Amino acid sequence: MTSHTNGKGRVEAEKPEAAATDPATAAPAASEPSAIDPIAVLEAEKADLKDKLLRSLAEMENLRRRTEKDLADARAYGVTRFARDMLDVGDNLRRALESVPVEARMAAEGAFKAFMEGVDLTERDFLKKMESHGVRKIAPEGQKFDPHHHQAMFEAPDESKPAGTVIAVVQAGYTIGERVLRPAMVGVSKGGPKSAPAAESVDKTA
Repeated sequence: MTSHTNGKGRVEAEKPEAAATDPATAAPAASEPSAIDPIAVLEAEKADLKDKLLRSLAEMENLRRRTEKDLADARAYGVTRFARDMLDVGDNLRRALESVPVEARMAAEGAFKAFMEGVDLTERDFLKKMESHGVRKIAPEGQKFDPHHHQAMFEAPDESKPAGTVIAVVQAGYTIGERVLRPAMVGVSKGGPKSAPAAESVDKTA
């Protein structure tokens, strides 16, 4: 800032000149915020809600299926423990019948005949009642040995049967639904001819 003397002898300070404004060096003006598209926001929210809805529906469907399976299993296998305990009753009825020779049973008369018929009827009624609860007796004699349903107790040579055929049932087995309640204890043939392989099915439409 400079000073000079006016005509009246007073010293006056010269006013500073206004600084020139350089467009290149001037501070940029604050930029305005960009406008948000409300339609895009709504579309995003819609997609998010749709995804959550589909996930919820899928979870509910899975829960429904699991619940139905649990209820079906409860109905089918809820009596498993009781049924397993009742197998001893069936075993004892069978032992009572097998303890009498076939010739003696055929020649039985009077009270003894009525008694044997009563035991036989009781066993058949027992098996019928068990079947009404999904429990079925396994009758594997003459079938190919199946380790999933049978338990081999011994092997015996039998040239008339293919090797691996059940030739005797030591103790009956039972299934409940699609599960094995108790495997059948069996005797298996050995030394006979091998089982014939299953014939391959031919698609005649080809």
